[in-house]
Amino acid sequence: VQLQAFGGGLVQAGGSLRLSCAASGHTFSSAGMGWFRRGPGKKREFVAAISWSGDSTVYVDSVKGRFTISRDNGKNMVYLQMNSLKPEDTAVYYCAASVNRIATREREYDSWGQGTLVTVSS
Repeated sequence: VQLQAFGGGLVQAGGSLRLSCAASGHTFSSAGMGWFRRGPGKKREFVAAISWSGDSTVYVDSVKGRFTISRDNGKNMVYLQMNSLKPEDTAVYYCAASVNRIATREREYDSWGQGTLVTVSS
């Protein structure tokens, strides 16, 4: 699966953004998908994951209730709706694909997009 993330930008604290990830390849509909992020001076961390069918989702505690991951297998797309953004959400966001049904660890993902920058100003 080849991935391309887009939709990042500059937003004020409290605002919203929707990230999108376009996937190519016939295995997309059977791949668990995830979003990760790397903030300034930080290690890359897990943000959210969704199962291949979309019936299961997992979030890191810091984004629960604010972010929503979704997918459209007909369009080969994965989305991350981000609401109530905080300055600490500033990071490069990456989408990734896993052969597992749903995954939260980096080592479970074998395809990665190039990343899209989200900057949240205070």
